[in-house]
Amino acid sequence: MKLQALIFDFDGLILDTETPEVQVWQTIFREHGHELPVDEWAKTIGGYGLSTYDAAVHLSQLTGLDPAPLRARYRSESDAVIHASPILPGIVDLLDAAANRNVRRAVASSSTHAWVDSHLSRLGLAARFDAVICSDDVAPGRTKPNPDLFLLAAERLKVQKDAAVIFEDSPNGVRAAKSAGIFVVAVPNPLTIRLGVDGANLTVKSLAEVTLDRLDSLLSTDK
Repeated sequence: MKLQALIFDFDGLILDTETPEVQVWQTIFREHGHELPVDEWAKTIGGYGLSTYDAAVHLSQLTGLDPAPLRARYRSESDAVIHASPILPGIVDLLDAAANRNVRRAVASSSTHAWVDSHLSRLGLAARFDAVICSDDVAPGRTKPNPDLFLLAAERLKVQKDAAVIFEDSPNGVRAAKSAGIFVVAVPNPLTIRLGVDGANLTVKSLAEVTLDRLDSLLSTDK
């Protein structure tokens, strides 16, 4: 089947929102004499299929501090770093190549529209996508690792599942893609690789390694 659509995760795939978030929590935990359990935090990345860990609640239990100010500080400090971070390598080149070949493009994220849409607009990427699917668009509890986001993305793009490729960085995302029956390329980062991002059709260190010709070839031979 000829490649007709690219479906991108957002957090950790288009923009590295995940490293700043864990680094800020590490700083806050250490200031209060504790260590953030990074492996437990990493399980929440890309969805909530592996863990419902809440760092603010955990630190509150350890210290007796009010979790609300802890969460507010984390959000403020991590947002500052995220807003200064660049688009990750390979994204713009893939979007340009897809536009030139009339390959449709979507984002499918377990985050909210408020989060994803604002960043896509700020980065100048919003107009490059034909659809943006977020947690708001599926039933509660049906984000990744459930397949709903990806199935809805394929529906909105009006493409068959076997003509699409998904790009993901997390185990939750890869599980969702496989459950949806769609070819998935994993691009694990230093956080998600600790969990073992297994089961993808292709795993790369960066999307800069990926071309549409390579994806076309892989789709044609994938069973």
